[in-house]
Amino acid sequence: MAEQRYPMTAEGKQKLEQELEDLKLKKRPEIIERIKIARSFGDLSENSEYSSAKDEQSVVESRISEIKTMLQYADVVDVSQVDANEVAVGKTVTFQEADEDPETYQIVGAAESDPLHGKISNESPIAQSLLGQKVGAEVEIMTPGGSFMVTITAVNN
Repeated sequence: MAEQRYPMTAEGKQKLEQELEDLKLKKRPEIIERIKIARSFGDLSENSEYSSAKDEQSVVESRISEIKTMLQYADVVDVSQVDANEVAVGKTVTFQEADEDPETYQIVGAAESDPLHGKISNESPIAQSLLGQKVGAEVEIMTPGGSFMVTITAVNN
């Protein structure tokens, strides 16, 4: 079975590497120390500090595993290999719906998506509709809330 690939920008990969380092070198040791301290309180069956620390340890270990997998199967995009006017992962696209203000988003891998900061996942309905299109193209974007037409006005690296 082929492994899932994780498209991401070089910046997104670097952020994941930093998060992994922080989790392994700071967060994990802090939790281990909390578990040690909580164990010293005695009966573990009614020890809320111990339960809380173990729960947090589980979350941190899951995130470490998830990040390791994403980094192992990362596909770092090279926007220089794509036509300058073509929408691709790693590029910033500006589009406009008739009589509306233009919207600008960077299309990134799902792991680094942050819509509130203008970064949308390549798996989102908007990105899926825009990927491969070029400046000037009129594109129908299908979303769960309905469809709408936009014109791509700019694509930048």
